[in-house]
Amino acid sequence: MPAAYTLRAAAPRDADALAAIYNDAVLNGTAIWNETTTDAEGRRAWMEARHARGFPILVAVDAADRVAGYASYGDWRPFEGFRHTVEHSVYVAAEARGAGLGRVLLTALIEEARTAGRHVMVAAIEAGNVASIRLHEKLGFVERGRMPQVGAKFGRWLDLVFLQLVLDAADTPPDARETPASLHG
Repeated sequence: MPAAYTLRAAAPRDADALAAIYNDAVLNGTAIWNETTTDAEGRRAWMEARHARGFPILVAVDAADRVAGYASYGDWRPFEGFRHTVEHSVYVAAEARGAGLGRVLLTALIEEARTAGRHVMVAAIEAGNVASIRLHEKLGFVERGRMPQVGAKFGRWLDLVFLQLVLDAADTPPDARETPASLHG
């Protein structure tokens, strides 16, 4: 981990910082295909919804406890048959990019998913974001599909790349009675 940062669970007091990082991605990039920004209250509501479903939100903070990035995962699809699969997001503040925080956050999130008994983690990345695709591949994700022109932003079509990481070696899914309650949709 970059020496200047530590990881911890996100707290309601982080909502302003999470909104700022999210809004930067909305306004200036294609990591998020939304075109509408949010505010701290919107991020707090998002955090509450994630926590209510048992999903983690990790933040990377500097020595002054300022948030430099965050990561989370949630349902990949909201149907019971997909309860063992999650899709994740990792965002780093513009001023902290290039310090290795994306890798640190994603590595920690993968471990969170394994500990929670998840089976697969999915990444959906804009095809032009080669750095993110390469990071995922270095961490064991495998490209599983490309969908041309499924999104639009900044007046152009966007292509989506799906990558997958199998988190465990289970040959069969756990019996529903043995599955942690947080995995039931």
